[in-house]
Amino acid sequence: MSDTVREFLDWMAGAPLRVLIILVAASLVQAFGSRAITRAMNKLASVDLVPGPRNIVARQKERASTIGGVLSATLTATTWIVAAAMALGEFGFDLGPLIASAGIVGVALGLGAQTLVRDVLAGMFMLVEDQYGVGDQIETMDVVGVVESVGLRITTVRSLDGTLWYLRNGEIIKIGNKSQPKAN
Repeated sequence: MSDTVREFLDWMAGAPLRVLIILVAASLVQAFGSRAITRAMNKLASVDLVPGPRNIVARQKERASTIGGVLSATLTATTWIVAAAMALGEFGFDLGPLIASAGIVGVALGLGAQTLVRDVLAGMFMLVEDQYGVGDQIETMDVVGVVESVGLRITTVRSLDGTLWYLRNGEIIKIGNKSQPKAN
């Protein structure tokens, strides 16, 4: 073997091989993590969490699906950001300035995205507390209608006159649900 080929093989056995291992490991974490989240959410959707007349299986499945989507997206983002940082580190990039810049950008985004964070947090608590779900007749602010979809950030309500309202969950302060049965 010539010296050039040997040098190339030695180089390939170094950083590129480690980067390939990082990418394969990230793919495995992604695959197994997504599968675990899906299995956990399927179990959560089928478990009888609220016994009695308020137990509505479709609503519970929708909540589990929404929470599973959020967890999967968080897993994907975290896995690939860490893998990219590790791969850059293998090629000799100094990650200190990048991490410091990310911290500054994170603070700026956090200050600018306060309403988004408030909407998502309100949506999570709304789902966990089962305040309303798809098909419920609700009254909130100046909107009266039937809930058509529930997300972490937005709830859509079709009013009695046919208007489709998009309500940010963080802005919903008071809500009346005419569809939930009375407690015994």
